[in-house]
Amino acid sequence: MGMKSIKDVFKIGKGPSSSHTMGPFKSVRHYVNHHTDARKIMVTLYGSLAATGKGHLTDWACEDAFRDGTVAIAWKPKENLPMHPNGMKVGVIGADGEVSDEWTYYSIGGGDIVCIENPIEAEGGEEVYDLTTMKEIMDWCNANGKSYWEYVEEREGRNSGVWEHLENVWKVMRAAVERGIDQEGSLPGPLNLRRKASSYFIRAEGYSDVLRTRGLIFAYALAVSEENASGGTIVTGPTCGSCGVLPSVLFHMQKFYNFSDQRIIRALATAGIFGTVVKYNASVSGAEVGCQGEVGVACAMAAAAAAQLMGGSPSQIEYAAEMGLEHHLGLTCDPVCGLVQIPCIERNAYAAARALDAAIYSMYTDGRHRVSFDKVVKVMKETGKDLPSVYKETSEGGLAKHL
Repeated sequence: MGMKSIKDVFKIGKGPSSSHTMGPFKSVRHYVNHHTDARKIMVTLYGSLAATGKGHLTDWACEDAFRDGTVAIAWKPKENLPMHPNGMKVGVIGADGEVSDEWTYYSIGGGDIVCIENPIEAEGGEEVYDLTTMKEIMDWCNANGKSYWEYVEEREGRNSGVWEHLENVWKVMRAAVERGIDQEGSLPGPLNLRRKASSYFIRAEGYSDVLRTRGLIFAYALAVSEENASGGTIVTGPTCGSCGVLPSVLFHMQKFYNFSDQRIIRALATAGIFGTVVKYNASVSGAEVGCQGEVGVACAMAAAAAAQLMGGSPSQIEYAAEMGLEHHLGLTCDPVCGLVQIPCIERNAYAAARALDAAIYSMYTDGRHRVSFDKVVKVMKETGKDLPSVYKETSEGGLAKHL
């Protein structure tokens, strides 16, 4: 089996969660499209979907997907379906009140869903990448004297729609930064958390050199993450919960170095291939591997994109991505009140700065290093399996337990 298009990593949609908002929305929409006579449906949420669903607007997403009918929701946070922590069932409620023709869905991360009774074609389409590890891809790049974005073009084709998709992705990312910078007030939910992006942006403009760069990176990441927390339109990169990392780094680098949109879009392609390798060999689901699979992978993707823009070789780019993920290993997913706010928003800002640091660090080297990106991906998967469920998007452990 090969990997699907990088378009599958970059999904445009509304926050705050790719697994808990986008996934359930798509699941209900898929079900009612195949049950056109349904007027009332029962949605039963299990495991992590039920545990943090209210904070992630899962109920709102299900209702929004079936505006022509009535949605009843049952919450079962202590029960897990066998395939994945983010499980749900959808069935028709008959005139007698009985539920029939139940279909089982899993929201497996990054907005992807699986339906047991009626398989869904992945958004990435058919398999286009025969190489499925970064070592194989890097070897191809070195053997052919090409970079990662050229490998994407070689495998996806110039007329596959991938470049048009990435162009649209960049427009949405940039718009999210610009909208978020302008917003003030508090985020929705019981935490009454105030937006910080605009104040960080203003303060950063008052500094010079390193402090100004850091402040702007923070501001841009906060802007997108706050838009996501408010249910705004963003791009998964690779998830909604980590959507602020990649656009903040790219937005800053375009502003600072005056890179063309074409250069930025090529960097997006490079970020996409690294994210695709992780999705294929491990997971980007917080409910499956913790936040290391969300913010950690986003940091790796952003580090790779930044290193490419800095003129890095394939090995230097791979090194930057490896550091971005390695130094997030073991990161838990413990959203306070089930909201994608604390600690998620600050983590995006911090990871964006780390991504830029990883890219700069790699540029001081010749690209040779002991720990490969592929090994870190393997360790991340193993670590995720070993993490207790209370640290995997259930809001039962970590900061969520003590705040």
